[in-house]
Amino acid sequence: MKAVLCKEYGPPETLVIEDVPSPEPGKGQVVLEVHAAAVNFPDVLIIENKYQFKPPLPFSPGGEVAGKVVKVGEGVTRVKEGDRVIGSCGWGGFAEEIAIDEGRVTPIPEEMDYTTASAFLMTYGTSHHALKDRAQIKPGETLLVLGAAGGVGLAAVELGKAMGAKVIAAASSEDKLAVCKEHGADETLLYPSGALDKEAQKKLSDQIKELTGGNGADVVYDPVGGDYSEAALRATNWEGRFLVVGFASGPIPKIPLNLALLKGCQIVGVFWGAFTAREPQRNQENLQELMDWFKAGKLKPHVSKTYKFEEVADALNDMAARKVKGKIVLVPSR
Repeated sequence: MKAVLCKEYGPPETLVIEDVPSPEPGKGQVVLEVHAAAVNFPDVLIIENKYQFKPPLPFSPGGEVAGKVVKVGEGVTRVKEGDRVIGSCGWGGFAEEIAIDEGRVTPIPEEMDYTTASAFLMTYGTSHHALKDRAQIKPGETLLVLGAAGGVGLAAVELGKAMGAKVIAAASSEDKLAVCKEHGADETLLYPSGALDKEAQKKLSDQIKELTGGNGADVVYDPVGGDYSEAALRATNWEGRFLVVGFASGPIPKIPLNLALLKGCQIVGVFWGAFTAREPQRNQENLQELMDWFKAGKLKPHVSKTYKFEEVADALNDMAARKVKGKIVLVPSR
């Protein structure tokens, strides 16, 4: 089988495509024939040795796949050969086949194709866990989503609407905001790309307050980090919840903790991957709710582009440059 391999840490151009042996399932594992593999921001980090997980070289990036079960190992009971599933693998997904624990696969509804399925689990799982479990968002509250046109951001926009919130989508270009409106955003906010000086940070805070009637946002969903975080925290409502989801802009911000004191607000970490491992039953309940909402038409994953394996460097560079709207997906060239 063919696989995209990281044999040395570096930019996307250092990845190679090689023939490697097909995997065999271990005890409790299944082998998937991969039909689609989503591209996520951690894929950019892991090949440069900048991610919290560091698989031994060589490895395939790709943490989210959709495909068909072609082999089952000893003790497997949840799925069988021929089943269509989503797999959450951490890495190893940019390959034509992958062996994965059966506990890390989720059946795909008939209504969902492979490309959509591959783009579903990580973004919607993260955002659902953030809004439901960590923020405990309530109908009628105001949700501000930074980086709202990205994968997790756009999922948060849709989920916020499904949960009854008023959603403000913030992004760096008008075409990105147009996508957010299509997916249910009530209001949009255009902010400058790149680093923000103090004046730009204050302007962003003032814009958020203006859109919330002077109150500030009840929940802030922040996958961006950098200079945007403090500006958004300063525009958080009394007893608001500031969700720390990621740092797509690069720098990890140093937040003045007096802001949490003055606003009586919470700064809440969101680590969906750890949640799935520590509380698998609750995670399965959440995933079932997400699948039900998808079948009901409340969630419509936005895949803006697909790439062949040979175009993996283009896909990862587009992700790193924040050119992506919604999700992008790699499709094996069989």
